[in-house]
Amino acid sequence: MASEFWQGTNLPRVGGFNRAVVLDTIRAHGEVSRVELAAKTGLTAQTMSNIVRALMADGLVAENGHAPSTGGKRRVLLRVVPDAYSSVGLHLDPESITGVLLDLAGGVRMRSRRRVPDGASPAAVATALGRTIRQLVRRSGIDESRVLGVGLAVPGPLDAEHRKVLGPPNLAGWGEVALADVVAERAGLPVVMDNDATAAAIGERWAAGAARTSSFVYVYLGSGVGMGIVLGDQVHRGVSNNAGEIGHVSAGSRSCHCGRRGCLEAYCSMRAIVADWAAAGGNPGGGSVSADYERLCRSAAEGDPVPAKVIRQAAGRLGQALATVVSVLDIDHVVLGGPALRHVGELVRARVAKTLNSQVWAPQVRPVQVRTATIGEDAGAVGAASLVLDHAYSPRLATLLGS
Repeated sequence: MASEFWQGTNLPRVGGFNRAVVLDTIRAHGEVSRVELAAKTGLTAQTMSNIVRALMADGLVAENGHAPSTGGKRRVLLRVVPDAYSSVGLHLDPESITGVLLDLAGGVRMRSRRRVPDGASPAAVATALGRTIRQLVRRSGIDESRVLGVGLAVPGPLDAEHRKVLGPPNLAGWGEVALADVVAERAGLPVVMDNDATAAAIGERWAAGAARTSSFVYVYLGSGVGMGIVLGDQVHRGVSNNAGEIGHVSAGSRSCHCGRRGCLEAYCSMRAIVADWAAAGGNPGGGSVSADYERLCRSAAEGDPVPAKVIRQAAGRLGQALATVVSVLDIDHVVLGGPALRHVGELVRARVAKTLNSQVWAPQVRPVQVRTATIGEDAGAVGAASLVLDHAYSPRLATLLGS
């Protein structure tokens, strides 16, 4: 089984990696003593002392009182300084833009949400993204020099090399859009971009702290269905940086909005679930997809059997698809998150867990835990902001290998 946290190395020329290991361990635990830190990272006392001293000099870490006495000298506790730096996260959904300002400890300081008009052009969306960034920074009152950058969480597929969004099925009329570069130019800040489900997985890793596991899949349920993959505490993006497109694996025979047939999203997206509710005699109301879905979920939560049955059927389809994922990757944790879980999180979680564990290979060897996300329905935006912090401060194999 993989170690819960990264361990450092006492070999020369890996100071950047060790620094990231120490900072990540302090952040994950909230408060930790130097003795505990050395034990968790495997670094010598001298190496640890030097790194902590440098982190404190840079204002990233501070002493924060003492641990309870155990009979000897009380240990001084260390913590990350939340206000040392911040990042902005933006999640582009077909119906809305959600923005957050995240501090270094992973706390949300500011939130913002604005609608995306139907058929909005890439230029109009980029303008709205730029305004959201400026408003979040201005309203927070922080020094802009303390903003590390901006993270964008967007629907796939992506061209990571050229920082482009490539005609996402849920954004009609979009072709190849160099969105990251356009937003960076308008915001005057560095911008990193990733698939929204991958970003959400990174956000969960930051928010869950010591409670996180080293390997899990994060299933993002919003307008569509996506998946982020974390293996051995490293995000797995695949050859083209588009790993985790579970929404378009085969799950039946229905037509999908992407132009293919049988995709999981044709059964488990908000639009598909609302359509199933209407077909079963429900009354969606004829508003936006998100508004109709909200009505459905409220009705299910209040005990109406028809929408509850529709939700369980969709969750069962999702559980079947995840059983294959879990068996292939050999993982034992699944995290469910995103706005589609509002009001029905436990209903969905329970059905996914039941279906998955009834179909996964060798459940007696690897029983799978299914839980709802720590970061809630703003997962995409929190994850986007976490992309920046993760890029700046998390231990990476590339740092260790010098690549």
